Amino acid sequence: MSKLRAGAQALLGAAMVGAGTGHLTVQREEFQNQVPPWVPLDEDLVVLLSGVVEIGLGAALLASWKQPRRALAGAALAAFYVAIFPGNIAQYTEHRDAFGLDTDTKRFVRLFFQPVLVAWALWATDAPRVWRERR
Repeated sequence: MSKLRAGAQALLGAAMVGAGTGHLTVQREEFQNQVPPWVPLDEDLVVLLSGVVEIGLGAALLASWKQPRRALAGAALAAFYVAIFPGNIAQYTEHRDAFGLDTDTKRFVRLFFQPVLVAWALWATDAPRVWRERR
């Protein structure tokens, strides 16, 4: 494993643990503002559950350094990023402010970072190569 990939994996894992912790503590209300009104669950429950998932995925990245578990952790995180993308789109289309995203331009630009996160999770864990070889 390259040092660059390992560093990218560790950084992303730590960021996810930090974000998940924020969901459960000091940023809880801010995250509630990002939950679209069409989600059929209580917004606080969504924030708490997503925080737990983020901590779990971050911890998996920080603890999984051998394949295929490493690739599985990266693929799971990438899938999570894809799953929450509709919420990011809703934040833009419904003009919902959160985390300094208080203009349509800022919310629109943010949409382009989600594919970067998906690619980061897959690249850092070498998931595409591992899944190709397992076929």
